[in-house]
Amino acid sequence: APSAVKMVEGLANQRGETIVSHGAAAANALGLTTQVPMRAVYLTSGPSRRLKLGSQMVEFRHAPIWQLIFPGRAAGEVVRALAWLGPEKAGEAIRKLRAKLPPSDLTEVASVRARLPTLVALIANHYSGQQQAAALGWLGSARAMAGVLAFLIIGTLERFVSWRVAFALLVVHAAAILFLSFKLKPAAKRPEVKIDGIGVTLIAFGVIVLIFGFNNVRGWGLLMARPNAPFEVLGLSPAPIMIVIGIVFISAFLAWTSKRESTGKTPLLALEVVDSAKERATVLAMFAIVGMEAAVNFTVPLYIQIVQGRDAFQTAIAMMPFNLTVFFTAILVVRIYNKFTPRQIAGSAFGLVAVSTLWLAFVVSNDWSTFPVLLGLVGFGIGQGALVTLLFNVLVTSSPKELAGDVGALRGTANNMAAAVGTALIGALVVGVLSTGIMAKLTENPVIPAELKQQVDLDNINFLSNDRLKERLQNTTATPEQVVEAVKINEDARLQALKIAFFVLSGIALLAIFPSRMLPGYLPGEIPADGKSPKLAPASRKAS
Repeated sequence: APSAVKMVEGLANQRGETIVSHGAAAANALGLTTQVPMRAVYLTSGPSRRLKLGSQMVEFRHAPIWQLIFPGRAAGEVVRALAWLGPEKAGEAIRKLRAKLPPSDLTEVASVRARLPTLVALIANHYSGQQQAAALGWLGSARAMAGVLAFLIIGTLERFVSWRVAFALLVVHAAAILFLSFKLKPAAKRPEVKIDGIGVTLIAFGVIVLIFGFNNVRGWGLLMARPNAPFEVLGLSPAPIMIVIGIVFISAFLAWTSKRESTGKTPLLALEVVDSAKERATVLAMFAIVGMEAAVNFTVPLYIQIVQGRDAFQTAIAMMPFNLTVFFTAILVVRIYNKFTPRQIAGSAFGLVAVSTLWLAFVVSNDWSTFPVLLGLVGFGIGQGALVTLLFNVLVTSSPKELAGDVGALRGTANNMAAAVGTALIGALVVGVLSTGIMAKLTENPVIPAELKQQVDLDNINFLSNDRLKERLQNTTATPEQVVEAVKINEDARLQALKIAFFVLSGIALLAIFPSRMLPGYLPGEIPADGKSPKLAPASRKAS
């Protein structure tokens, strides 16, 4: 029977795939390890699968482009071998390679620095165990620190210069990124790798329509069309229609990707990263906590500025305890990974979030500087920070290192969608509760006459500070007594809407405990250290 190597070459030519040896085999061939792989494992631009070639079972693992560079050349084998060995052994390996390989091969390896992995893939391939968890903690905490800096920078500009300068700064920032992008070394074209144009169209359209629909729920209406809606369908708001259309297109993308993988073509996203119940539960839990974080980052600044009348700089200072708590917790939570399982940590963290938001629902008032309110926000920050790092680490360790780039892409997409959904839904909720509360209080209030109600636009009730409300009432026939009563109704309705919002967030956190129960139940100290999925046995053990 022909050798497995010849059959693999024939398969690559037949399918148009790039297929190269695994890092373990590359390291052995280069003399960097004496460990001989017990099974035939190859990296491929196609889908992950197992095939029986002759009498031998051969495993193919989908890998990112950077691990497939220079097929059939020594430089490519060096890249794959170093990625498999990791940073601890890379220095010694490079010294051996300098003595074995001609300078031209090493120069070729150095020339592809710009094509090496994204940050998530870099962490997955170069760190393991506690080091990997710590690195992912720093990466996960970056969002919280970015929030702190954004609030401070924008708040400072708004107070001491002008809010217009903040938008000008965004233009400068974008232009700088565009300019620096031209400094990157261009990657060589790979004609054998075909971009999934249909997949790109399906997922792009689905995500855009879905997020656009959620973002306009508050203005257009959650179910029935409001006056601000651009159109209506049988009285229905276009927002839920767009949400359904987005879900349909995202489902079509998943079906198309599955079909593409089954035919051996390169998928836009390797579905292997979410093909188990544990991975899907992790993504769902991540979606829930990121959406809740976005909801808090929307409602709290809204109330600080409107209810308390503080400016953007004061809002930044008020939000700092929450964001700093998230930042430090995301970094420090890795210290308990050897004592508790991911399932235990996630369940406890969601429980803390539920208790904290329920606490806020009862203690929150028109003064955000009180100790009980700060205590609730810090508790929420601890739970949120712990979950950000934990769930990211579970995703990375549950998939083969070759799919780290897909994990990073999935996390980014899920986070962006969760943030948009969380902000839109909490906005629609608080505005809806506010509108309902004001209408109910006006109906039963004897101080506000029907004539005054007709002079106020009750179809577009939104958040107003007391000063803005007084300004609007100056153009009506309201008496001083009626103005005082209207301000009191506004204050009570705003506070009620906020309390109900926190109560709903507490319920979401309690529901999120159920998917968190499906997270891995590793015994203390047994978190996977090699970054490989339990679904796929490793090609070999690294030489100790």
